[in-house]
Amino acid sequence: MARAPEACAGRAGEGPPSYEERLARAALTRIMEPGDERAGRWLRAHGPVGLLELLRQGFTAAGPGATGEITAGTSRPSRSPRPGGTTGAGALPGMTAARLSGYRMRAVAAEPERDLDAVGAAGGRFVCPGDREWPSQLDDLGDARPVGLWVRGLPDLRLWALRSVALVGARACSPYGAHMAATLGAGLAERGWVVVSGAAFGVDGAAHRGALGAGGATVAVLACGVDAVYPRGHAELIRRMAEQGILVAELAPGSHPTRSRFILRNRVIAALTRGTVVIEAQYRSGSLVTARCAQRLGRFTMGVPGPATSGLSAGVHELLRGEGVLVTDAAEIVELVGGMGELAPERRGPTVPHDLLDRGAAAVLEALPRQGPVEVRDVAREAGTSVEEALGRLYELHSLGFVEREGDAWRPVPVRRRNDDARRGGT
Repeated sequence: MARAPEACAGRAGEGPPSYEERLARAALTRIMEPGDERAGRWLRAHGPVGLLELLRQGFTAAGPGATGEITAGTSRPSRSPRPGGTTGAGALPGMTAARLSGYRMRAVAAEPERDLDAVGAAGGRFVCPGDREWPSQLDDLGDARPVGLWVRGLPDLRLWALRSVALVGARACSPYGAHMAATLGAGLAERGWVVVSGAAFGVDGAAHRGALGAGGATVAVLACGVDAVYPRGHAELIRRMAEQGILVAELAPGSHPTRSRFILRNRVIAALTRGTVVIEAQYRSGSLVTARCAQRLGRFTMGVPGPATSGLSAGVHELLRGEGVLVTDAAEIVELVGGMGELAPERRGPTVPHDLLDRGAAAVLEALPRQGPVEVRDVAREAGTSVEEALGRLYELHSLGFVEREGDAWRPVPVRRRNDDARRGGT
């Protein structure tokens, strides 16, 4: 028998799941689509074992009080109601007969033992809520959180996710977008952060390669089974990530990707990480779905600006006009998502020798005409000071290589001669 529903919900304080619950959750990853909040409410109400039993029994959804059980053309009385639950449509609110039929076909075909064996043969495992490796930040998704995660890779997913950042963006990115993704991926890796993305073409692949090239850690959240290779062009990259990083999927082994599954996996990327950085995204880009999800979850949302005329960056610029934060390198990202004291270096233009002069010396230097020598009295008048003060400042400027004397007159030294150690006798 399953445990009480509240104990099976996988919230904080839950102990490790039993083998029966693990099998049930593995089966449910074949039955329910990722991110189905309605199914998540059923799971919370009945627990994984109880929900699987309901789906395999195939209670009808004719309305409250229905007690028939769909079989292969016949019906028989249903078993007694489970403690704390109901039978019929009342047990699964919102379930229709058509939907139940589809779920039941999936439930009957599900073979969780085979799936667990398959992922084990591929060097993976199935991680459930309540496991030590379960990243508890995924619970922020509420009823839309994953039923469980299929994982390939030796590292501990929970520990890696503690210091992770998502880098997402356009598949058909520009060379600029690919360069920025790889540079940010490498920079984050060098600072000890884990790069999370979706293993797709474009920005995703560049971010993963940047992290791997820097000898860092990277996680790919897939929209298919962890034993599948998609896209085919990233076969080598996915192989490397399985060996050096982590592959994560909500879908059971062998599952294929669909357009909706790509969109739904983005919520896992957003929830798993401390912040999401968008690098090139059009107005309708799926990367913006990740960013909006991150915002709803209270995560940091960042964007890398592109040319104002680039349609590839239009969605990023719209994000930056809202709550997104503009970032240009890994140090700025870490300053947002990192701990106290992890600050980006102060940004300023180059310091020129003139900047180091005090106000009095600078005023005297500015009083000199750009061409031709001038008397000290004229310099004092233009600088608004006394002749004695102007003369003292001129000798200071002379020692620093800013001016030179011609008889009783003074003139500025051409820029090419300033700071010449040979003339000034060294530093």
